[in-house]
Amino acid sequence: MSYDEATFRRKPDQPTETDPAAYRRRVQYDDTAAGTLDQSLRAPVHTTGSIPVVVEDDGRDRLGVHLGWEVLLLLAAGAIGFLLFSFDADALRRPDLDALLVSGAAIGLLTLGAGLSLRAGVPNLAIGPVALAAAFQYAENSDRGLIPAIAPALVIAAAGGLLVAIFVLALHVPGWATTLAAGLGVIVYSQLRVAPVAVQGDWAPTDQAFLLFGGFALLALLGGGLGAIGPVRRWVGGFRPAGDPSRRPGPAAAVAVVLALVLSSVFAAGAGILLAANASGPVQPGTGLEWTGIGIGLALLGGTSAYGRRGGIFGTLFAVTAMALFLDYENRRELDIAIFAVAASVFAAGLIVTRLVETYGRPLPAGTGEEWNAAASNGTWSPAMPETWNSPGAAPAARGERWDEGPWSANR
Repeated sequence: MSYDEATFRRKPDQPTETDPAAYRRRVQYDDTAAGTLDQSLRAPVHTTGSIPVVVEDDGRDRLGVHLGWEVLLLLAAGAIGFLLFSFDADALRRPDLDALLVSGAAIGLLTLGAGLSLRAGVPNLAIGPVALAAAFQYAENSDRGLIPAIAPALVIAAAGGLLVAIFVLALHVPGWATTLAAGLGVIVYSQLRVAPVAVQGDWAPTDQAFLLFGGFALLALLGGGLGAIGPVRRWVGGFRPAGDPSRRPGPAAAVAVVLALVLSSVFAAGAGILLAANASGPVQPGTGLEWTGIGIGLALLGGTSAYGRRGGIFGTLFAVTAMALFLDYENRRELDIAIFAVAASVFAAGLIVTRLVETYGRPLPAGTGEEWNAAASNGTWSPAMPETWNSPGAAPAARGERWDEGPWSANR
């Protein structure tokens, strides 16, 4: 097909195209046909306004918004710590400090598991029930020794996480739905107990309080630092929903899903063991869903996106520290705030942070629509010209003038 005057002469009553998207649907540029147009286009189309720039999510993130938010979290943790110290200075002195650090380590393990599963795009809603089940397992068997008491809980948690991961990948179903179903099954195990269960052993985690909290802090910073590396962050978040939800992930994303669900379940079991060993009374029957809310809420509050992949560096450490201080302050002041109320509040605040992260954490567009138009025209195209959208080298060799100056020009 060649250009001819009859085809491209604009009639006086020809409507002006005002929707650039509609124009792109009507025009087909064929690189193999020397710049020819779709046969369905019988007259040039004029566009008004700029063509919007679509910035695709290519896995790049801006960490500045996370660092700014983490400064606010640090200030909040400092303010809560000041209130606690002002009310009871002994709370930040040993031996009370040891119990506070163990509590922080337990909450931190829950938050690490939640944050890892969130980054991988498979939020693990079973972490709370798993923690409670592990607490019962430890309480009932702790008189047999530390290793025999905790090993079964950790192994079963890892096996359960692996099974859930296989289910998610094999059926390609949402991680939150699969882990919620698994969590409901774990709750059945916990609710077989109708009375509180006292801890039988005498292991005191407060003797290793600084080691336990330091281990959590190291894992949090190591995970945040690795997550700040672009390729690692994109690999972990490869299951993040984008485009067609029925598209199956590649092998790399599948490995990340397996690791995230297995490790998050193991972290949750470890948290439950610490909570039971550090408790002043027996382990109470329940569902454990309040701890799911605490863990995921703190991960979100720390800057991990509910959609996956995006996350900060220090946010988890600061959010967990603030929560541990607040729970101790609330207990000493006898405010009697329900743990579900705390979980709901933290979760709601975390969702607001997710909106902040998703809005300002994505790369800025390369330029405005007008800049795109100017760059795309390169002297041969602009919205004000009759639209035939031809490349400079695609003009017929027999003519020396420009396409918009020839006899087929719409300005003629």
